Amino acid sequence: MSDEQIINQENTEERSNETGHEEDFAQLFEQSTQSVKKLEPGQRVTTRVAGISGDFVYIDLGGKSEGVLDRKEFLNEEGALTIQDGDELEAYFVTVENGARKFTTLVHSFPSITLQSIKNAFDADIPVTGKVASELKGGYEIRVGKVRCFCPYSQMDLKGSRDAGTYIGETFPFKVLEYKERGRNIILSRRALLEKELEKEKEKLREILTVGMEVTGRVRSIQKFGVFADIGGIDGLIPLSELSWVKGIKPADQVSIGDEVKIRILEIDWTRDRITLSLKAVLPDPFLSVPEKYPVDSTVQGAVVRLENFGAFVNLEPGIDGLIPISKMGAGRRINHPKEVLETGQQVEARVVDISTEKRRLTLSMERKIIIEAVDLPTIGTLLETHVERVISSGIIVKIKDGLTGFIPNSEMGTLKGTNHVKMFPVGSTMQSVVVATDPARGRVSLSRTKVDDKIEHDSYTQYRDKVKDEERSDEKLGSLGELLRNKLGL
Repeated sequence: MSDEQIINQENTEERSNETGHEEDFAQLFEQSTQSVKKLEPGQRVTTRVAGISGDFVYIDLGGKSEGVLDRKEFLNEEGALTIQDGDELEAYFVTVENGARKFTTLVHSFPSITLQSIKNAFDADIPVTGKVASELKGGYEIRVGKVRCFCPYSQMDLKGSRDAGTYIGETFPFKVLEYKERGRNIILSRRALLEKELEKEKEKLREILTVGMEVTGRVRSIQKFGVFADIGGIDGLIPLSELSWVKGIKPADQVSIGDEVKIRILEIDWTRDRITLSLKAVLPDPFLSVPEKYPVDSTVQGAVVRLENFGAFVNLEPGIDGLIPISKMGAGRRINHPKEVLETGQQVEARVVDISTEKRRLTLSMERKIIIEAVDLPTIGTLLETHVERVISSGIIVKIKDGLTGFIPNSEMGTLKGTNHVKMFPVGSTMQSVVVATDPARGRVSLSRTKVDDKIEHDSYTQYRDKVKDEERSDEKLGSLGELLRNKLGL
């Protein structure tokens, strides 16, 4: 290669390098310009100290861009500087002043903090750090450096706590809610920052949580209706019915405040910030063992735990209750309410008649030896003297004798439609009625009041007819005897 070619190649490379440097600088300048454009008051950046000079601390914003902070923010109470070149820090953009991009940290409550610093924080929506100095009427005195500020009770935490002993002497970040009267009236809020953090946590949870998911929570509050558990920044409710498979258990007997529990998400309603949880869903369901432990036709024992109009619930073991329907506890008599046969706490023996694991239903029937002896039922057509026991919408229930009642439907009462039977036939009053039907298997007797007159007339006629026949037979006997005597005497 000739000397001329070598020189031309060197010139070409030099121009190429110069062009590359120009492009790199242009690119960096462009990036720096874009970065500056993106900064908004209150925006937080993570950066490093690029230099300390005079009253300012310079931070690196990328490329050849720098920001500036007040050196006083980094002086401790003794006036010593607490940072050095290269230290990483977080700062908040405040404004552009005289061509310089001003930032602040305001993470220290040193005496060097000024009213102007707090005013900048208010304008840029930047938090300040203050120490709770004392309790005042309606709230707390907060010292941000040497500046006195005020935080109302309602703004100290998410609950509006008034427990001064918890906060006095503690240091927290605060949002500047109000800056009035040139700094003579400064209102702070810790709650605003807590709510902001909570909202961030909720946003994360919205992306993660799904119905059916099993999560770990910590018991935060115990109420009569259930338990509140913190599942990572948000509270969910475990209703009383979802605490245990055992019915009637008290929340305080199941969990304690601070307990860590594994729970399942049943329902999520982000519009109302409601999450419904279940503790029993992650526990073994004792009812799944029922077909094996209590097969159909087996005899079981348990205590009556609840009486309802339709039957009695019997507890066989924790988490397993069986139902004795009212129709299966009084063979041979009519049962109006289970309390006529059973009482709460009574130990009973019963037979398993049906099992449904899908419906979690165990149906029982009382054994013969614990039911009331069957009562002899009157024959159809018998006229009875009964006593009103209860008036219901469909008719009147009357007592026939101890242990046996009968029913007279409205259609068999013989009264006008709309008659007030309660007033006409008070409880205990006597009423004649006729047996029209019986059901020995269910111990039921159907009666009629309209057939009473017919029955009395029929019985009276029968008695009269029988009397006449008796008299005729007597006359016939006397007639035959007289004739025999006449024949005997030859008359």
